[in-house]
Amino acid sequence: MKVSLILACAGKGERVGLGKNKLLVPHGGVTCLEKTLEAFINSNLVDEFIITSSPTDLEEIKTLVSDKATVIVGGATRTQSVKNALDKVSGDIVLIHDGARPFVTTRIINDCIESAREFGSGITAFPSRDTILSAENGVIKSYLGKSGLYSVQTPQAFKTELIKKAYQLAGEKIFNDDGEVYKEFIGETRVVLGDAKNVKITFPEDMALLEEEKHRFGTGFDCHKLVEERKLILGGVEIPHDKGLLGHSDADVLTHAIMDAILSSLALRDIGYHFPDKDPQYKNADSIVLLHKVLDLVKEKGYKVTSVSATIMAEKPKLLPHIPNITENLAEHLSLPADKVGIGATTLEGLGFVGREEGICTHATATLIKI
Repeated sequence: MKVSLILACAGKGERVGLGKNKLLVPHGGVTCLEKTLEAFINSNLVDEFIITSSPTDLEEIKTLVSDKATVIVGGATRTQSVKNALDKVSGDIVLIHDGARPFVTTRIINDCIESAREFGSGITAFPSRDTILSAENGVIKSYLGKSGLYSVQTPQAFKTELIKKAYQLAGEKIFNDDGEVYKEFIGETRVVLGDAKNVKITFPEDMALLEEEKHRFGTGFDCHKLVEERKLILGGVEIPHDKGLLGHSDADVLTHAIMDAILSSLALRDIGYHFPDKDPQYKNADSIVLLHKVLDLVKEKGYKVTSVSATIMAEKPKLLPHIPNITENLAEHLSLPADKVGIGATTLEGLGFVGREEGICTHATATLIKI
């Protein structure tokens, strides 16, 4: 079964007020059109890509999509643009989608295709959260409620032969969307559950949605066993105690948890992946040195750490007197003010291996920002 996509991009996008087609304005170096097209390409569910364009934008869109899609001139209305594109479709199923909906998910695309395959159509829609009313010239005519009411989204999927037939029967009549054409000339139309995030970029405030994610958040956790004849290192600070933590490196459980929190915020695996305990170069390694390697990875990704927070779980030694020194040392190595490094300590009231003074655990979180 071959699946085709028609991406409707022939509008002017004037309501955004950018002086050009909103689909062609770069955000973080990528246009809305490219984001939308990539969502379908990355789904691996579509075989043929057709984009409708206004004559004004034709060459620019061709340049943007290069060999990824066929670009054709649309019509004066969306209805006419889709009709033009349907002449080029060769798939058994066709998806029709707004170029200004870049947040479509693979799940939605797949559900639409399956609905069209089984029932002939699949119209993405999302249940209304608000009461809907109709009004004319500022006067309310009727309340429609919200039960059973949906906001229509795209994509809308159809068996190609059926939607082509519907558009042929439609003649020159103008419709709001493709599902409306199908319903009038073919029959029963099926709903596919959309997503609240599958919004259409329409107004100036919507453009902020295209900005690259600025903040990232991560969590980390680590435990080490307490043994004799080892130093107890926490946050790069040696703590006086008759036992220390066992590990391939210096077993700094606090710094390890913080590193894992930082790495997890950018989906960069964990410290065991980057600094395996089978590698002799990390034998007795200073965890603060490893922390700087993690910070280098973060910088390569274009982010920086803005805050960390951690709770050390230990029955002994009592850590309260050491927290300020630990905080200051970590803040220095993280290049953060001390008030952005929240370090706390707690006992487990004698419970578990921590309560039996057999080990120390730490839970940490980290916040990063795009730079």
